[in-house]
Amino acid sequence: MKLYELEAIAKRLNDFTFISRARRIEDNVIEISFDKSQSYFFNMTKGNSLIYKAQSQRPLQSYNAPFDTLLHTLLSSSQLLSVDVPNGDRVLRLKIAPKSNYKDEVIYLQLEFTGKNTNAILIDDNEIIIEALRHIDSDSSFRVIRPSMELLAIPPFQRKAEENIEIDDIDEYLLEKHRTIESQKLKELKKHKLATTIKKSTKLSQLLDKLPNQKSLADRAKEYNNYGNIILANLYQIKPYDTKLKAYDFEGEEITIKLPKDTKVNRMSDYYFNLAKRAKNKAINIHIEQENLQSKKDFYDNIYHALQQAKEPYQLELLVPKRAKSQRKKEKLRDGELFWIEDYKVLVGRNSNENQKLLSIAKANDIWMHIRDIPSSHVIIKTDKQNLPDSVIASAAKLCVDFSLKRAGDYEVDYTKRKFIKVQEGSNVFYNKYNTIKVTKEGVEIRE
Repeated sequence: MKLYELEAIAKRLNDFTFISRARRIEDNVIEISFDKSQSYFFNMTKGNSLIYKAQSQRPLQSYNAPFDTLLHTLLSSSQLLSVDVPNGDRVLRLKIAPKSNYKDEVIYLQLEFTGKNTNAILIDDNEIIIEALRHIDSDSSFRVIRPSMELLAIPPFQRKAEENIEIDDIDEYLLEKHRTIESQKLKELKKHKLATTIKKSTKLSQLLDKLPNQKSLADRAKEYNNYGNIILANLYQIKPYDTKLKAYDFEGEEITIKLPKDTKVNRMSDYYFNLAKRAKNKAINIHIEQENLQSKKDFYDNIYHALQQAKEPYQLELLVPKRAKSQRKKEKLRDGELFWIEDYKVLVGRNSNENQKLLSIAKANDIWMHIRDIPSSHVIIKTDKQNLPDSVIASAAKLCVDFSLKRAGDYEVDYTKRKFIKVQEGSNVFYNKYNTIKVTKEGVEIRE
């Protein structure tokens, strides 16, 4: 951040008198909404700190650290007394009268954009730290950032003289900064998510290519069965130490059969009969494995197309979530895909078999979703008997469409509680008490 930018921002923020909401929306990004309608975002990433303006955004995850609790408690619905840039340093200080405090009690939110010292710090009127985004111990710096410690001044630093640029419209300046950041962020994030998804799809393609076809398995079963019968017919000439059997098949052709190791002579035919049985069963069921792998590949191909169409980072994170830090969000789902939307667990079936499994594990008050009149993934939202926000319903319905279809269009997604679903056959269900939400899937022409 440049000093002239901070001074222009401080001047603009002094036009406001009220903070309606303050919260963390990303690991290092704080959103503060002024006078109920104007949202400014403070990115406190070390080495890349900045401020931008945008519409209020939904957090990618919930933040419940002590800093987040106090940020919300002290700043939300508070009175903004002043905003300044103290000592001509790259620091923005907000003077605030919390809603719960007496009139003469104030606190400060100090936002430091100073390289390695970049931080967001809540302090009281005596310069005592209440809480901070980042804690700093004495092992790392003489300037300790811990609750109940006095906030020391930032060490003086000889900076190069900055060009003082006049910003005509600071709001438009910050909006343009946001557009530039989001465009680059979307491009980089999309590239990463697409690479992750295509890797999964490619792996499934390789597994499909390696699957033997039904005819080759049937031929193998016939061959193994023939070996077993030939061994039975020639048991009398096999010695315990023999590794091969040279004999004639039932058409009179000479044949050499490799004998199994560590197997008694009278059990050698059973060895090949068992191989024949397994190959025959695999031939009968190979189409099930093919359909299972193909449905999973189609699922990731649909995600790939949905990623291509995504227009904001939130959509990308929803489709392909980053690896969560918390232990509970490392939870795996054996049958289907597991997602988190605003801390609600969302389960998505990738094929008919997984749809059946999800129906069987869903509880009575969980929400079930399906695209109307079109074969699609089943989506289960685990509610824990809570009322779901509309935003969760909308996001889950979008997932249902994105994971089921490539083609753009308008779709209707029905949803109801699991207790109102009657399973007919397989994953086919009957329901007559439900709500419907419309989902528009945008996109380019799909290349078949």
